[in-house]
Amino acid sequence: MSKVFNPYTEFKEFSRKQIKDMEKMFKTFDTGKDNYIDMMELKLMMEKLGAPQTHLGLKNMMKEVDEDLDNKLSFREFLMIFRKAAAGELAEDSGLDILARLSEIDVSAEGVKGAKTFFEAKVHAINDSNRFEAEIKQEQESKRQQAQEQKQRRAAFKELQSAFK
Repeated sequence: MSKVFNPYTEFKEFSRKQIKDMEKMFKTFDTGKDNYIDMMELKLMMEKLGAPQTHLGLKNMMKEVDEDLDNKLSFREFLMIFRKAAAGELAEDSGLDILARLSEIDVSAEGVKGAKTFFEAKVHAINDSNRFEAEIKQEQESKRQQAQEQKQRRAAFKELQSAFK
């Protein structure tokens, strides 16, 4: 019986947007669409990020976060890369460190010391459920705005179209 993995509750240090960005990146490189990044996919990902790794380098990257030792990364294990990066636990210029830095996901702009006090202050200011509600509202608001803009564009287009009839 495997526990259902919820990235939002397990990786509270990341915002919903960061997790969604990581998921998008994960899915982009999961070319086999099996919900895992295997050795070949990892190799391709590192090449696309402009930091090709040796076979040994790839094996070491895998070993560092592959908790179930199946030689492939689940989305949870993939998120561990960014958790370790944010916590400064990755060896400088190791494959995973490079992966975390080259991905366009900014997990630690101010290092962990700053982040730790920043998050503590944030946690006191608003608890987790409020944060998620706020983030969800923000997502919904931005979707609403996009729909509104699309409606306006359609109306403008129809107006323009009728001028040509």
